[in-house]
Amino acid sequence: MSDTPAPVYQRVKQAIISQIRAGHWQPHQRVPSESELVNQLGVSRMTINRALRELTSEGFLVRMQGVGTFVAEAKADTALLEVHNIADEIAARGHRHSSKILQLIARPASSEEAAALNIHPGQQVFYSQIVHYENDIPVQVEDRCINPLAAPDYMQQDFDQLTPYIYLTESAPLTAGEHIVEAVIPSANERELLQLAEHEPGLLIHRRTWSGKTVVSSSRLLYPGSRYRLFGRFTAPGA
Repeated sequence: MSDTPAPVYQRVKQAIISQIRAGHWQPHQRVPSESELVNQLGVSRMTINRALRELTSEGFLVRMQGVGTFVAEAKADTALLEVHNIADEIAARGHRHSSKILQLIARPASSEEAAALNIHPGQQVFYSQIVHYENDIPVQVEDRCINPLAAPDYMQQDFDQLTPYIYLTESAPLTAGEHIVEAVIPSANERELLQLAEHEPGLLIHRRTWSGKTVVSSSRLLYPGSRYRLFGRFTAPGA
């Protein structure tokens, strides 16, 4: 067994983890700034910065650009094999959902959007962009294109009172869905909307839904990579 002491940044990490596990630092609590930790622990700012960066990537902390660093809650799950209402997912965790509508417009479909919705390029689509919050912390940017033939009243809905999921499941009952998942580097605007640190990755779900043979929606759902994980369960045939 080696008696070599752990590097200083590792000892700083363990000190912070101990504070969290002992309950002295609670989920969503703002942790001391880098300068404050330098003074408290008597180490260099570079050491503190490395410790905080690694703790963020390991899921112990959440760094919000221009706001500060906070204790992370255990990563929230979002369904991989099913289509759920994000408001219901948040409520199931005992938390409060809210949202902010950034865009709700009708416009011609791009070639990519038309292919996703199985319509002709230039045909009208409904487009919405909504940020969803969990206890006032942004957790999802939802970009959604809608086939007007499947959901003709989409533009008349009050999405401050209900989510697109609720309206769409009532107007065009879901019969099939498709998910494509990838890790991405969010754009500068997306980082701002989700309050992400500069190099924090995003977790992106491309989702299409069908009602019968009609493609109803094509969505781009972006989550903070440090705050979300995907969960799916399946049963093997014959089990």
